Amino acid sequence: MNILDTIISKKRVEVAEAKQKNSIASLESSTFFRNRTLSFKEFLLRKDKTGIIAEFKRRSPSKGVINDRSSVINVTSEYAKHGASAISVLTDKEFFGGSPDDLLQARENAIPLLRKEFIIDEYQLLQAKALGADIILLIAACLSQNEVKSLAGVAKKIGLNVLLEIHDEQELTHICDDVDVVGINNRNLKTFEVDISHSIDLCNKIPGDQLKVSESGIDDVKTVLLLKQNGFSGFLMGEKFMKEADPGKAFHDFVSQLSGIENGSVI
Repeated sequence: MNILDTIISKKRVEVAEAKQKNSIASLESSTFFRNRTLSFKEFLLRKDKTGIIAEFKRRSPSKGVINDRSSVINVTSEYAKHGASAISVLTDKEFFGGSPDDLLQARENAIPLLRKEFIIDEYQLLQAKALGADIILLIAACLSQNEVKSLAGVAKKIGLNVLLEIHDEQELTHICDDVDVVGINNRNLKTFEVDISHSIDLCNKIPGDQLKVSESGIDDVKTVLLLKQNGFSGFLMGEKFMKEADPGKAFHDFVSQLSGIENGSVI
């Protein structure tokens, strides 16, 4: 059993337990569930934003502890302040050290919020909306085409943006009408190996009018510029910032360097 299979097996147990603790009615009656969500597409394309989906991530199965000291509120507020197009928050506890409370704390920022989670059940979509998420992630590697279509349809009905994550050409068939943005994960979730070329190779095989995000393994400004040149509007980055003592400052410094090069003031 690979790491993705292990995570999904654990997730099925977690979802079953969550259904026993909180009814669908209780989720639907929450304040955030009734709120209008922010448009992921709009923020990715805004000229005053960077295109970066900045992630709050404590640890991962491949890297272990990345940052178990920084405050969700402090880090995400700095992300928002310095031009992030969206914020991603890991809510998985077992493998990534996250929690639903992290998402609630990040909701204080007025930019789209992604619940980074392994979604396998409609219940998790309702949870995401109740926790204040604007965007949910559907991972093609652990869902069938029909499951993606069904979950994306439910997400759109309750007002959530849908980010579909793919890793290889076979998963292109998972793209459906209710997907807002396609993300190409440079990390193979079964082996956790990272290769940026996955984004470049798959980009031109995605329909031209579909917004594209490159995910994982992006750790320098030159890579962001290369991805922009190849048609990407977004860049999901977490470890680059979270591994630093002050992730908010690391993000600010990265954005300043990126802006300097794009404006011609830094070579």
